[in-house]
Amino acid sequence: MLRTEKREFHQINYRILLPVFFLSIIGLMSMYVAISGEYSSTDVLKKMLQQVLWYAIGGASLYVTMIIKPEIIWKLTPYAYILGLILMMLLLFVYDVPLALETGSKNWFRFGSVTFQPAELVKILYILMLSYIVTGHNQMYQVRDIKTDGLLVGKMLLVTLPIAILLNLQNDFGTMLVFLAILGGVFLVSGISWKIILAVVTLALFLGLILIYLVTTDSGREFLYKLGFKAYQFARIDAWIDPFFDPNNQSYQQVQALLAIATGGFFGKGFNVTDIYVPVRSSDMIFSVVAENFGFIGSVFVILMYLLLVYRMIKTCFETKNVFFSYITAGVVMMIVFHVFENIGANIGLLPLTGIPLPFISQGGSALLSNMIAVGLVMNMTYHYTSIKIKRQRL
Repeated sequence: MLRTEKREFHQINYRILLPVFFLSIIGLMSMYVAISGEYSSTDVLKKMLQQVLWYAIGGASLYVTMIIKPEIIWKLTPYAYILGLILMMLLLFVYDVPLALETGSKNWFRFGSVTFQPAELVKILYILMLSYIVTGHNQMYQVRDIKTDGLLVGKMLLVTLPIAILLNLQNDFGTMLVFLAILGGVFLVSGISWKIILAVVTLALFLGLILIYLVTTDSGREFLYKLGFKAYQFARIDAWIDPFFDPNNQSYQQVQALLAIATGGFFGKGFNVTDIYVPVRSSDMIFSVVAENFGFIGSVFVILMYLLLVYRMIKTCFETKNVFFSYITAGVVMMIVFHVFENIGANIGLLPLTGIPLPFISQGGSALLSNMIAVGLVMNMTYHYTSIKIKRQRL
């Protein structure tokens, strides 16, 4: 029994787990700072205990995902993807009305005092489904050409379209950007011809330039209004273009975050010292807490932890050489990188605010659970690869 337990612990990839652990500790510390000045001590304790519980659930989910046999994950992927679509469709009829009125998005279930965002879980199911499709397609077509590659692109778009439609109906443009980043990551490593990749990248850049024109001109905005864009979305863009154009109203959140980050200096003001109020600081603007309390040094440390996590995920992928999990890793890496880039970029004024949380640090259970499961999937490679090596050594 003891030998089995030792062998199981030996199979865990602690190199991936370590940066996740540090980021989680920073997340708890930052959340405490963010809410301690806004709530009573009793409410702060409740919220902290709730977040600790989410970390515990996330850690358990990571472990379960890590030890599940890859064959089971493969077989369950199509059914899990369909289940995820059903959950997102239910949101069109049963959603948290107060949060929808506050955020403009119908993307939350409510169970008493607990809220849950299905799209966060569907991100993982989407990664699995894309990886499932690419792996199966490449096994079926050993000889690749433009026709077979075009067929693969069609398959990938086919599983993306239902999610895009549902997110549009839920008014959740920010989350849609994450799914597009995941699609891009898997697309680039799927073995598709460079000619198709070049054409898609060119088209994406062209559409990006058109979008920039539309959101920065009056005639363009009138057109986007007709397509369903909301006033608050344009307000976020205005705050990004010129954060100080309306510092007491529309760009208030952006300005306050910039001031908090700037006043943190090189070493920070110290733990639990917040002189500047930033709205929604415990979730979307959590990086401003890190920068104000721990300064440039603390901010760089957080970014290095993300880089270390991504590096070790990619290295694990090359070591184990599992095709299905290679595509999964590409999707997971793109998901985490996009979250980090968008969240920190929005906090420092580099990108518009989209409401995307910072992985393992922002308050909330849905995103944390999704990220933990994603890490568990990547660690699944090492766990079972090490298990195979141990069995071979015993033989």
